[in-house]
Amino acid sequence: MKKIILLTGSSRGIGKAIKNKLEKKYKIISPDREELNLSNDNSIDNFIKKYKKEKINIIINNAGINHPQWIDELSDENINETIQVNLIAPIKLIRGFVGSMKKDKWGRIVNISSIFGVIARGKQVLYSATKHGINGVTQSLALELAPYNILVNSVSPGFTNTDLIKVNPPEKIAAIASDIPMGRLAEPEEIANLVAFLIAEENTYITGANIVIDGGFICK
Repeated sequence: MKKIILLTGSSRGIGKAIKNKLEKKYKIISPDREELNLSNDNSIDNFIKKYKKEKINIIINNAGINHPQWIDELSDENINETIQVNLIAPIKLIRGFVGSMKKDKWGRIVNISSIFGVIARGKQVLYSATKHGINGVTQSLALELAPYNILVNSVSPGFTNTDLIKVNPPEKIAAIASDIPMGRLAEPEEIANLVAFLIAEENTYITGANIVIDGGFICK
């Protein structure tokens, strides 16, 4: 019987690559915004109630938002929405579905973080705060859930060839790539390959890790 994955943010980019990589081997629940609006607590609660009886074995918290602003420009709406979607929603989803994993003494949780949960950059105070936060959630849950054979890890991609990068002019993308030791952006499929291993039966011991996959960018 196929294990069941809850995957958020699967409509494009890294999330879409993860879904494409895993959909043949696993049953994937990949809600759209209409079914699960991560910025709305009622939507999260209703989604959890709807799928509570599903035996979700794996959670991949991929969805996230980033609206860069300087600190003195930050709107209350941006603060609230970014923290809600990037940090509060993943915690609530894990809380809602971890019970069946604990009962079965098996589970996998992967939180998609970012290199900006490790290093800093201007106009990223909110994004960095939430990504540092999700890394802290990962470590704490790894300790809490290890006795139940539930492995919890973060994956921190660097600059990746997704729509978020493609909105930049070609010369800026080239400049970003030239600043990466590997000389290119990551492909979403490369991130998906790492996630696939972390959730697999073959991973029996990696937990509490934040694995950076950035072509060596933060080594400089």
